[in-house]
Parts: sequence; C-alpha cells; structure tokens
Amino acid sequence: MRLLSCMLLVAAVLVVPDWAAAGPPDARCTCRNRDGSKHALGAVVCLNVDGRKYLARCEMVLNVSSWQKVQDGCPVAATVGPLASTPYEVR
Repeated sequence: MRLLSCMLLVAAVLVVPDWAAAGPPDARCTCRNRDGSKHALGAVVCLNVDGRKYLARCEMVLNVSSWQKVQDGCPVAATVGPLASTPYEVR
C-alpha cells in the first residue's frame, strides 16, 4: 500500500506541467531601457539601439531579465488628413 502511494505521488509530480507549478512573475523583476525606464515582465516596447528600431519583449532568460527581439521595426500611427465633412440637412 505504501509503495502504491509513493508511485501515485511521483506520477502526480511528473504530470504537472512546469507552467502550472511556477508562480506568478515577481513584480521586482523588470527590464531597463537605455533611458533608465523600467518595464515589467511581458511588456513589449520599441527599442532604439545603434540607430536601429525594433520591438522587444521583457522576458526571463536563464533567471535574468532580458529584452527578446519580437520583430524588426516599430509600428507607427499614420496621421490621416482632415476628415471630409459631408454636408447634411437637419430637419
């Protein structure tokens, strides 16, 4: 009976995925930008390094917070010219 209990315990530990066993990210773990600004784990920001811009996510790599490149370039919001107003009749 004791052997069966030990086997079930070992099986339960092996079945639990790593992400379920891990706790929430530590709020003290942040990534810093060149300008000194702090960003929480999971934050995605546009970085400008040596004249190149790219999107990067703050992640843990080998137990150290680090920027991981997501894509080249950064999205930009395009400005649209003035909206054309359509005259309408008020009744």
